[in-house]
Amino acid sequence: MDISATVLIIIITAISSFYGWKNYGFLSRSMFNPYLINSNKEFDRFILSGFVHKDAVHLLFNMITFYFFGSLVEQYLTYRFGFFPGVAIFILFYLGALAISDIPTYLKHKSNPNYQALGASGGTAAAVFASIILMPMQDICLFGILCLPGFILGIIFLGYSAIKSKQDNDSINHDAHLYGALFGIIFILILSPGSAVHFFDQVKNYSLF
Repeated sequence: MDISATVLIIIITAISSFYGWKNYGFLSRSMFNPYLINSNKEFDRFILSGFVHKDAVHLLFNMITFYFFGSLVEQYLTYRFGFFPGVAIFILFYLGALAISDIPTYLKHKSNPNYQALGASGGTAAAVFASIILMPMQDICLFGILCLPGFILGIIFLGYSAIKSKQDNDSINHDAHLYGALFGIIFILILSPGSAVHFFDQVKNYSLF
C-alpha cells in the first residue's frame, strides 16, 4: 500500500509526540526554546519542535487539519511537477514552514530563558493557507456543523491566532500560525502566480447570503 508524504509526516509526528509524553528528556530536547537555540546553537530545534505536541488534543487537531490540507497541497505539487519531484518539494515545503515560521519568535525571545513552545503550528498553517489560495471557495466545516469557504475561516483563524499570541500562555507558538500562513501563501504564489488571479476572481464574486 502506498503511503503519501502527508500520512508519513503524520505517523512520524504521532510517534514522536507519544514518545515525548513518556520521555521528558526527549521532549525537553525537542522543545522550541529560542534561548537555548541562541546560546547552545541547537538550531535543529526549529525542526524537532514541529514533531512533538503538548497533548493528544493538540496533536489530533494539528494532524487532522494537516491531513486534509496537506494532502491537497501534495496532490497539487505531484500533479504539477511529477510524483517524486512533487513529493520532495512538498517535504521541503513542510520543513521550511516549520523552521521559517519560528524565526520571528526566535528573534523575539532569544534572550528569554523561560519561553518555550512546541507543535506543528507553522507547517499546518502553511498547508491550510496554501490550500486556501488554490481553492478559496472550498468549504471547511467546524465540527461538521458550521461550514464556510476556506478564505473566510482563514481570516477568522488569523484573528484568533493574533489574540492568542498576545496571551502567550499555553506553550503553543501562535505566532507560528501567522507566519506559517504567510509562508504557505507566498510559496504557492511563487510556484503558481496565476493562483492570485483565480483567488481574487473567486472571492470577489462570493456572497454570504
